[in-house]
Amino acid sequence: MIRTETLTMNSAATDPLDAATIVAALGARSGELHVEVVEACASTNARLLERACGERPVLLAAELQTAGRGRRGRRWHSPRGAGLTFSIARRMPQPVSGLTGLSLAAGVAVARTLRGMGAVAVALKWPNDVVAGGAKLGGILVETRFEGGQTQVVVGLGINYRAIPGLDRRLRRRIAALDELLEPLPARNVLLARLAAGLLEALETFAAAGLAPLRTEWEAMHAHAGQRIRVRLANGRVLAGTATGIARDGALQLRTRRGLQEIHSARIVSARAA
Repeated sequence: MIRTETLTMNSAATDPLDAATIVAALGARSGELHVEVVEACASTNARLLERACGERPVLLAAELQTAGRGRRGRRWHSPRGAGLTFSIARRMPQPVSGLTGLSLAAGVAVARTLRGMGAVAVALKWPNDVVAGGAKLGGILVETRFEGGQTQVVVGLGINYRAIPGLDRRLRRRIAALDELLEPLPARNVLLARLAAGLLEALETFAAAGLAPLRTEWEAMHAHAGQRIRVRLANGRVLAGTATGIARDGALQLRTRRGLQEIHSARIVSARAA
């Protein structure tokens, strides 16, 4: 089923998102996903969380998110036509407490897809960033809702499709974009469909067996593997150590002076070669 919502605003995108084109690009998986495209909304994650998820997963893509956000409420910057922002909602058999590590599983799907298309520099920064050459390429936000005895999961993805001049200077951080990594650059609808198919597969894997089948693959794409990193914990304390991998539940494993520690909630503030 396809629904495209059109609002009274002009899209600057030269390659506008289109639900029918996305469905066609999904190929064999086209019947597994309900696809919707809107010109603008506050947040694709928030919109999907507002409604109950049926038997079939739902994909909602937006040309523009006016209140797009990342982890811990950080704003996601993506002018119309410069990025890909979409979310997938589906039911999961696990309780909310059993979904730790799901953002890492989603990261594997995204990095695997982009590497398969030729963006070999793509790597994963714990817990939910997609990077290339140390610069941020995209981010993943997983949100959940428990209702009627079932867990509804919404996985949101934002990817920089075209470079925005001056954005890295304004944000004071290095930013990567797919037009710098892929030649030729795939059409946005085709790329979105490829990413969505990869995410569907990862969600199915996680639903069946958790993070375990994807753990080794995540570690193989770990942007900071073997590096000396500093992380800021939820209580503000800074911890330093060598990044060794991830635990079974997706926690970051850090070898410190006191031994191996597992970090469940933190932000990486710096990294350098060990």
